[in-house]
Amino acid sequence: MSAPQLYFRQLLSGRDFAPNDPIARQMVNFVYAIGDRSTGETLLVDPAYAVNDLVDVVEADGMQVTGVLATHYHPDHVGGTMMGYTIEGISALLNRCQCPIHVQVDEAPWVQRTTGVSGTELVQHQSGDVVTVGGIEIVLLHTPGHTPGSQCFLVEGRLVSGDTLFLEGCGRTDLPGSNPEQMFSSLQMLAALPDDTIVFPGHMYSAPTSGSMAALREDNYVFKPRTQEAWMQWFGGAN
Repeated sequence: MSAPQLYFRQLLSGRDFAPNDPIARQMVNFVYAIGDRSTGETLLVDPAYAVNDLVDVVEADGMQVTGVLATHYHPDHVGGTMMGYTIEGISALLNRCQCPIHVQVDEAPWVQRTTGVSGTELVQHQSGDVVTVGGIEIVLLHTPGHTPGSQCFLVEGRLVSGDTLFLEGCGRTDLPGSNPEQMFSSLQMLAALPDDTIVFPGHMYSAPTSGSMAALREDNYVFKPRTQEAWMQWFGGAN
């Protein structure tokens, strides 16, 4: 049997990279590498904290970073200043790998302000756009709510959900750019994905590191409200 073409790795901050960074250990971010084994090309999803560590990990697998997919603008995902702490991110990555940074169009100005990268280094997308890495197609899904341009990535039955959807709960809707009504709509869109879609979240906020959409619809409390009115009664304030 031939080896699968899809290269897919889930990497945990403070363990698989940036092991000596206390903020990385505290925030338990996941970074993902999605690539094509046959061409050796890979994209990094939300590289932050120790970008050289991340590049070294994928290069040890014989892969080359050829781009970045950003779920949203928060510093623990793309770099910047948070809680008085500066987190390394895409601006540092560009010093090592000159590659496109794929963002949702509504998120572009937020990413620029947070990271300091120029607009010319960003590739802006609409929902439904497809980004290819080698022969692998990744569908971009605009899921506003946590931020205006939050996006998720669908590839071969896997959903990289960023901070839109966790295995338990969802992203906060009381931060700059958040919108609880939009979050309800985004979650309903994700809930319509096939049962066997495997969800890979942006943080390790639960013991499992992934779960099926069927299980999340059944067990995740954010799917309990069936209407936007009921959702707003539950989640209209701080998460």
